[in-house]
Amino acid sequence: MKKTIVVYGSSTGTCEGIAGEIASKLGVEAISVSDMTAEVVADNDNLILGTSTWGAGEVQDDWYDGLNVIGASDLTGKTVAIFGCGDSASYSDTFCGGMAEIYNAVQAKGATVVGAVDASDYSYDDSEAVIDDKFVGLALDNDNEEYKTAARIDAWIKAIEPSL
Repeated sequence: MKKTIVVYGSSTGTCEGIAGEIASKLGVEAISVSDMTAEVVADNDNLILGTSTWGAGEVQDDWYDGLNVIGASDLTGKTVAIFGCGDSASYSDTFCGGMAEIYNAVQAKGATVVGAVDASDYSYDDSEAVIDDKFVGLALDNDNEEYKTAARIDAWIKAIEPSL
């Protein structure tokens, strides 16, 4: 079996909790992005990367160093799945936009990205993380749609598992 790790950036604990749930369902480890090193990236075939969204659709603060680690890594042959947390009511024009920064970084380094999610089941105005009517990963809104989170995680894991 290919080696998989979940890496998250979380300021309030929401993204950390979701990362822990995803890792538990997959039987893998979850670590904070502040603990992600070039060796962690090199040692894993699959990276499941999660961020909360801050400011004008930006990654969580700890991800800036994480993006530098990704930028210095060769992700050719690696599979990446992305998840993000956001608030579709208060930040409807940048909902889960932080996923776009991670997506762009891993694409530029040769990763195969899996796990795009149909955006039509979400209420938001705009997001840089939407390409061709799909989020680049799993978008979650625990502020307004927490009741949908468990089912969204389960469906997403079922969709990405064959690629891991």
